[in-house]
Amino acid sequence: MKMSRRRFVHTCGALGAAALWTPAFAQTPPAAHRVFHLSMSPAAAIENDPELLSAIAAAGVSDLWIGGSWTGIWLDTPEKVQSLRPRIEEHGLRVHMLNVPLGHPGTANPKWKPAVLPDGSTCTGTSLHKPATETNCAALRQIAAAGFDRVFLDDDFRLTTTPGIIGGCFCDEHRRDFLQRTGFDDGRWAELLDDVRARRLTPLLRAWLDYQCDQLTACFRAQQDAVPGVQLGIMVMYFGAEKAGVRLTDYADVPLRVGEFIFSDEAFNPVKGKTNELYSSLFHRRFVAPELAYSETTAFPNKALSLQNKIAKLAVSTLSDVRNTMFMCDFPKEHWAPLAPAIKHHAQIHAAIAGHTPRGPLKHFWGEAARYVGNDDPYSLPLALGIPFEVTAEPAADGFTFLCDADAAALAGRQSPGTTWLARPQTGLPDGVRPLAESLPELFAWKQQVLPQLANIPYIEGNVPVVCAWYPTARAAVLWNLTETTQNLNLRHGHARREVRVDPLGVALVEGLAG
Repeated sequence: MKMSRRRFVHTCGALGAAALWTPAFAQTPPAAHRVFHLSMSPAAAIENDPELLSAIAAAGVSDLWIGGSWTGIWLDTPEKVQSLRPRIEEHGLRVHMLNVPLGHPGTANPKWKPAVLPDGSTCTGTSLHKPATETNCAALRQIAAAGFDRVFLDDDFRLTTTPGIIGGCFCDEHRRDFLQRTGFDDGRWAELLDDVRARRLTPLLRAWLDYQCDQLTACFRAQQDAVPGVQLGIMVMYFGAEKAGVRLTDYADVPLRVGEFIFSDEAFNPVKGKTNELYSSLFHRRFVAPELAYSETTAFPNKALSLQNKIAKLAVSTLSDVRNTMFMCDFPKEHWAPLAPAIKHHAQIHAAIAGHTPRGPLKHFWGEAARYVGNDDPYSLPLALGIPFEVTAEPAADGFTFLCDADAAALAGRQSPGTTWLARPQTGLPDGVRPLAESLPELFAWKQQVLPQLANIPYIEGNVPVVCAWYPTARAAVLWNLTETTQNLNLRHGHARREVRVDPLGVALVEGLAG
């Protein structure tokens, strides 16, 4: 979609002061609020375009991350990046490095032993065999020796091929090691494979995934130990958790790039694409402090996401208090000027709600079954109802809790702690879980039924897809318009009503709400 720069500025709610915003912001980003980063590779882009760094810095980016080793193969050596450091820093930018330890399926070091999937097929990447850990430790030592003290393990840090797949390498070597460590009989291997196919969270499958998590955590700890003076962070995938070998509690004290998956217009344009992306970020924020949380604001392939949608994706970080936006892929140079007012606009809104937690009667619970055996398809559309929400680590004692299919099925025989459970209709839905189709017409009809119960809760009147995040301790709300047209929204709070104009796909801050 082609849009003029003027319209983009309008979309972002920018004011004339945006034109005065200079790279000085990049040099002194607010420590407690939003910081903007760019991940790029290769470094040759800097040499080939002398104006690129100026455009990036002028947009408000303060930190540049350049790819280093990709599964032991250097894209840019630390010495090469170090040679560019003076040129980068003269634009007020800090420079760091990336390291890709495992690679995506099919993109890892071809000399490494491939992963074996449950059906017997193979792929490179997303598995741990010698010398993966040793090779990455060596690469990190070389990066540290060149003077870099911040590194992200990129693209992604996981032991599964894609979201929703129960992971691990099922080769003979890992089969023997798993059975020896856990004490299960070799005859149980066929049972494990059947549990994987059926997504049954049995003690056997749980032991397998805990074993995978132990493997990946040990790999990370070894890399940490190799470079004790380096801050090492990980990039997790969309809803990355135990089924991907990622025990999130093991990474609570390190930088963590929250999982995203919506990288093209085709995926992002539907309302559910936006709410899925937001839900994954909100879920991962349960495990990491906002200062250590990074986004994955990217396009894949590079031109698959329009500038309008790149700007819209900034709302995910704002709403979930992810303090570090990481732009990824090689954004065209001409995109940075219209991104600048959006960056400033989101930084201003984020400053008003940073450190405050969204609250509301709509509860989103991503539980153990979802993390271990679910298909990573969240019941996320209620985020678009214009009713405040919160993400819970345990089933709530009040409100309305929306469950994915795996978590709903796992409730069989359990009593509600006080919340009303809702899930998509499915065969064998347990008693006590109300079926409600995940469609906007049915959810908006349900909204009208429950509005009388929302005393002293702000909400958006009518049936417009909009996210309403309420931060009562900040006496504020942030609205994200999920439509591509300007919306004049009515925010109802008790007997008070406020009209709020929100641009297409834009965000607006409403302050001064009663607690």
